[in-house]
Amino acid sequence: MARLLLIEDDLTIRTPLIRALRERGHAVAAASTAMAGLRDALEDRPDLVVLDLGLPDLDGRELLRMLRAVSAVPVIVATARDDETEIVQVLDAGADDYVVKPFTAAQLDARVRAVLRRGPSGADGQVPALVVGGLRVDPRARQVTLDGVAVELTPREFDLLHHLAGRPGQVVTKRELLTEVWQIPYGGADKTVDVHLSWLRRKLGENAQQPRYLHTVRGVGVRLEAPAAQP
Repeated sequence: MARLLLIEDDLTIRTPLIRALRERGHAVAAASTAMAGLRDALEDRPDLVVLDLGLPDLDGRELLRMLRAVSAVPVIVATARDDETEIVQVLDAGADDYVVKPFTAAQLDARVRAVLRRGPSGADGQVPALVVGGLRVDPRARQVTLDGVAVELTPREFDLLHHLAGRPGQVVTKRELLTEVWQIPYGGADKTVDVHLSWLRRKLGENAQQPRYLHTVRGVGVRLEAPAAQP
């Protein structure tokens, strides 16, 4: 299941498209303006964005440039504009694919699956899972297993664990976590990190007093490492 963000202002298009994509197994959120879409893309970290160009507050091409400045999330442009020069410009600006209205949900679904198969580098192949001891974090499927047993995480918990698993044995500061995972500046929000770490520990079957994977370094941050690495 992919988490999609649909940025489309036309309700007569947005509503049936959300329904059809959900029927095909995707989790779909939607925004009707460019700025709302930018905010949702940064806060919710979807797997892919479907972007209309004719938005009421900002042209979709400008939103694409803004999004590309802060995120590598795959973007499929879905619009009625069919000028070849514009299509080339949008692809050069960072769009991963372009579909012209009218199109069916089945066509869009096929394009979504094709773009996601390419991975973040744009090349076909699988994004490798991160393995730390008995912990396995699969960024493609956004799934986590611990000693072979699935661990159900919220999207934010997954992003937090994925960031830490990519730096095993390193102390990661709260400042870095707020910047990279939450994409917000440091200052007054470090309790957010503490709360999510507490929830994550609980789901991994540990706590701060008896850590297995998540080790607090007081006054600095947190370190993720395999239990076997401990003396």
